[in-house]
Amino acid sequence: MHTTKTRNLMVIGILGHLIIIAFMISMNTGYIKLSPLEVIRTLFGNGIDKQRLNLFEFRLPRIVISVLVGMGLAVSGCVLQGISRNALADPGILGINAGAGLAVMLYISFFPSTTAAPVFFLPILGFVGAGVTAIIIYTLAYKRNEGISPMRLILTGVAVAAGIGSIMIVLTLRLSPENYQFVATWMAGSIWGSNWKFVLSLLPWIIILIPFVFSKARVLNVMNLGDLTATGLGASIEKERRLLLAAAVGLAGASVSVSGGIGFVGLIGPHLARQLVGSRHQFLIPTAALAGGLLVLIADTIGRWILQPSEIPAGIVVAVIGAPYFLYLLSRLKD
Repeated sequence: MHTTKTRNLMVIGILGHLIIIAFMISMNTGYIKLSPLEVIRTLFGNGIDKQRLNLFEFRLPRIVISVLVGMGLAVSGCVLQGISRNALADPGILGINAGAGLAVMLYISFFPSTTAAPVFFLPILGFVGAGVTAIIIYTLAYKRNEGISPMRLILTGVAVAAGIGSIMIVLTLRLSPENYQFVATWMAGSIWGSNWKFVLSLLPWIIILIPFVFSKARVLNVMNLGDLTATGLGASIEKERRLLLAAAVGLAGASVSVSGGIGFVGLIGPHLARQLVGSRHQFLIPTAALAGGLLVLIADTIGRWILQPSEIPAGIVVAVIGAPYFLYLLSRLKD
């Protein structure tokens, strides 16, 4: 037991160091070239004005947003998989991201979003959109005396996501060319909220909800045993499930509001974490958070580097990895 705990802590430490390494590489990546030495000098206040502007006002907020979004989506997926006992549960696949996206898109398409107040309002909009979508999916997937089966939940989520996607396409036809270009990029999963106002709008959701989820690690462990066993052990299953679902929806909605439609992070992060540290949520949650943050940071860095001066949205890079992985998991589920 002690050996396993030590190993798991080492894995968490290694992931933390990998994020720092990716952080440093990302600060050196971009159309405007900054050498590692120039980055270090600028960080310590010795760079020229152009270097300080590029690093502190453009690159650093985007890097921080990438890590926070990855952590939020991965922990959201970890919770959804835990409360549904469904290995394929993910806020993107279940349509929760699409619901958040629809609410945010309606707002940013018709109202200015450059002032501070609307920026801080976006995560709330994302939470409302994601929450309404989650309620719809839960209601449609639920059957009396049967509860919610994993496959029915997935199929319902995919259908709802497709419906929301159709509504979003219809709405884009009414947009001006400028707003249409913005919404199209956003839907592809671009880290568009790349300034410190967006960091501050997302940060409270991350620093409140992830520790809350971590405090429920034992409850999630018990839920893995099944509802009857968990109830016999004294857990208030429905109450805890609703609280955890609200936290998962909040993390996904807030993350999507500043990152666009990045999918599969909530699927890959928890699965990678489970392979590394096992299924105990005391280790699974922090490992999934770090794996998700690392994944989105690497995806955004690759997207900024591979076709300079153009960019590939991080959501597309993640989808290139995530779609085959989802099909692999789906084939295993059928077996």
